[in-house]
Amino acid sequence: MSSAPFEMTVSVLPNDIDEQNHVNNTVYLRWVQEVATAHWRAIASQEAQESIGWVVLRHEIDYKTPAALGDQIVLRTWVGKTTRLTFERFTEIRRDGDDQLFSTARTLWCPINTQSGRPT
Repeated sequence: MSSAPFEMTVSVLPNDIDEQNHVNNTVYLRWVQEVATAHWRAIASQEAQESIGWVVLRHEIDYKTPAALGDQIVLRTWVGKTTRLTFERFTEIRRDGDDQLFSTARTLWCPINTQSGRPT
């Protein structure tokens, strides 16, 4: 199973910048989480959102080139291979306008029952 890409745009803010004067690596991870959550909320029913939660089993992030203060960022995500207990998700982080690739990520998620906390 693969899904159509979902996109959202964010801006690089002053708090995203580290001592090297570019976006800190932890911000990319936050963006991966934010776009995954936004995608889920955009496609899942209210009932599904209330009964299914998600936990991360693994993150793999490759950093290509640094983003800087003021950059407008396009976060693009889609679901790759799925099993009963895992959902593979891919994310690309690019600059809006020239499509400069900043980062790619592969994340493995597990759906859980929000009541029991067990995989669903």
